[in-house]
Amino acid sequence: MPITNDELIAARNAWGEGLIAIAQAFEDGGIDAARPVAEGVLDAAYGYNLGPVLFKPTLASGDQTFRPTRTGALSYFVGHDTAYPLDSGFGIKGWRAMESETSASFVEGDVAMWMGKVILTDRHGDVTQVDKSFGYKKDADGVLRIVLHHSSLPYEP
Repeated sequence: MPITNDELIAARNAWGEGLIAIAQAFEDGGIDAARPVAEGVLDAAYGYNLGPVLFKPTLASGDQTFRPTRTGALSYFVGHDTAYPLDSGFGIKGWRAMESETSASFVEGDVAMWMGKVILTDRHGDVTQVDKSFGYKKDADGVLRIVLHHSSLPYEP
């Protein structure tokens, strides 16, 4: 069954709700509480069960710029992993809200691409805008899985 626009919206919203849940878990119980929440978010949203995920996080660099493995993605979201010493934990930065603005999307059967802005608000009311591209594949159970996640800060000349 082809992917619908409503499914794309729901997948983005679920990703944002997951990010907020990771932040809240960290605030409530530290890294020991945040890590299992982040693992649940990764397992629910991403397609690491389908193979490598083409994940380029916003704040990653050098030899660890790309995160095709679940372990690398988990470290990006919660940090506290000596194998990824530069990760400070993007998901534990106190996020409270997520909105998205679509630039364009493309759907072909059980594969879809989305590109646009994600606007994140933290507990202090500070706003961070990130440019994102998500690629989705519908798995055998009909669940949209992120198989491509590219993120960058907007260019400021």
